[in-house]
Amino acid sequence: MLYRILLTLAALSALGLVKPAPAPASGVKLAIKGTHFTLNDKPTFLQGISYFAGLGAPEAFIKKDLSDMRRLGFNWIRVFATWNAYGVDLSAVTKDGGPRAPYLERLKWLVAECDQRGIIVDVTLSRESGSAPTAHLGTPTALQRAAETVIAALRDHHNWYVNLANERNIGDSRFVSFDELQTIREAVRRADPALLATASNGGDISKDDLVKYLKVADLDFICPHRPRDPGSPAQTLSMTRQYLEWMKQIGRMAPILYQEPLRRGYNNWNPTCADLITDATGAFKGGAAGWLLHNGGTRSAPDERPRRSFGMRRRRLFDQLDSEERCAAENLRKKLVEAAPTGLQQK
Repeated sequence: MLYRILLTLAALSALGLVKPAPAPASGVKLAIKGTHFTLNDKPTFLQGISYFAGLGAPEAFIKKDLSDMRRLGFNWIRVFATWNAYGVDLSAVTKDGGPRAPYLERLKWLVAECDQRGIIVDVTLSRESGSAPTAHLGTPTALQRAAETVIAALRDHHNWYVNLANERNIGDSRFVSFDELQTIREAVRRADPALLATASNGGDISKDDLVKYLKVADLDFICPHRPRDPGSPAQTLSMTRQYLEWMKQIGRMAPILYQEPLRRGYNNWNPTCADLITDATGAFKGGAAGWLLHNGGTRSAPDERPRRSFGMRRRRLFDQLDSEERCAAENLRKKLVEAAPTGLQQK
């Protein structure tokens, strides 16, 4: 119990939730300790926000967005290295996994900018490239090469991890088998033994698949994409505790990262600010390692505007968030402090 209290206090402090935390002067190193992440050896809860099409945003937009993120306590973004949406291909790798100009250089620039500000970057690979009808990285060789290409480009930075396959369990163009995932994970470890790697799951993860993620594919942490319905936010706390209990039974503990939870504009149910906060604080209190304020295109609109993180060439992310999302962004840090164990708040 004492360890949990000290861990949570350290996490809040590192986030700037107990006191303001300046960005590190010489970059940040992401690692894992138990079921939590560490930033420069300090246990830290990752408070994130989607930035999927970041490789297509003007530099001025990105710098202003990153400043807003720091001000609001965000220390983590999610960017796709394979993004092709609304008629614009922003992918940093080719369909066979090789380097693709100019977007690989933009990825390097974005990761460097985040490194200066103490922000972690999720670099996601996917066989489904945004809303494009054809898949990227359709073969095991292409997916492995893409991971190796990104690793070579970002070798000088330690503020990022790789998501080897977005929603790999979905039986469409996204699908990546556990055997394939295991092979690619081994290749990533050869290329960079210290780099953290995961693969996300569309929906909650079963106990059987949890074993495969942690012991067959040997991933460093799990990324379940929880259901998006009105009952979901209240279930996140218990689901998080369930994962941790299963891990104890399996004999392999790892962080739980909610990198793509509920969002507005996805279906007929639009979560409110209160729903988003409930989901985030449930994740935190349950023992998760991070939660991300997910955002994207408005499916009900003919052109999907506002597109939020799915399209930022004309408007930066924070100028596209609606009032409920801004409410969540502005209050998340405070609510995480309030969700901490009694006695941890600084008087």
